[in-house]
Amino acid sequence: MNIELAPNETKIDTWTIFYRPPNGGKYNGKLTVTNKRLLYDAMFDASFKGMVEEAVFIKWGSEGTLEIDKKDIQSVAVEKKLLSKQAIVTLTDGSKHIFDYGALNVDKCAAAIEAR
Repeated sequence: MNIELAPNETKIDTWTIFYRPPNGGKYNGKLTVTNKRLLYDAMFDASFKGMVEEAVFIKWGSEGTLEIDKKDIQSVAVEKKLLSKQAIVTLTDGSKHIFDYGALNVDKCAAAIEAR
């Protein structure tokens, strides 16, 4: 994914991670976190776009990129189970977006999501 950074925006890191949107499903892709946004490049079927509910602060690009502005993040929680380490991002509209790193430690990813 080729990311154009906005003025005063810096890339923090990138992870290959599963994404579980509020409406269900599980998608594999790359999450890039900057100091201002979360950008998720999903590997998905074209019909997936129709399943994602549109919101003012979430936008899907033509190539299947989810963008979440950090100012719209209400909270980030980490949930750890044996084979599932997740960063659960709750937006100001109450929707929950789950980034699942499998058995790997998700703490650095969650810290990057929280960083401004």
